[in-house]
Amino acid sequence: MARHLAAAGALIEEDPETAYQHTLAARARAPRLAVVREATGETAYAAGHYAEALAELRAAKRMNGATDYLPIMADCHRALGNPEQAIKLAKSPSVANFSAEAKAEMTLVEAGARRDMGQLDAALRTLELAPLTSKNRAAWVVRLRYAYADTLEAAGREADALAWFHRTHAIDAEQITDAADRADALERRQD
Repeated sequence: MARHLAAAGALIEEDPETAYQHTLAARARAPRLAVVREATGETAYAAGHYAEALAELRAAKRMNGATDYLPIMADCHRALGNPEQAIKLAKSPSVANFSAEAKAEMTLVEAGARRDMGQLDAALRTLELAPLTSKNRAAWVVRLRYAYADTLEAAGREADALAWFHRTHAIDAEQITDAADRADALERRQD
């Protein structure tokens, strides 16, 4: 079982489907271990098996009481076409105790769910409550700024979106977003 979990951990980034198969093998051997159910849920999510991921993460949560999985569970609801359930999880009282990074993940999921429902203004308000102006250059701040810029553009606020794409690019040293390209495209449209 341990070897399957180790293999899954090594493969999840490059081959999530094979990682998921390893965790299924581990689950067959130890279905009552929360760590196995958590790993199965995380690899299922990475491989795009959202219903399975949700079921596995719910099982892990029942076993160990951890709330760390809520952002992934909420995103699974979104992927399964249930944005209302994603928003319900985002409003869970345990979110208040999350780390800044985990809160940002939940904010991104909630804003995405609101966009899924056509609620652009609500998505913007959700993102505006996040630490968009943080001096931190961590990936979660980059992703929050990018989501905000993208939502501004979707709402037709192109000048604001351009400013936020530039602000995103300014802290995106790892180039995890295409903020510079999006800003260039907006500038060309405005000319």
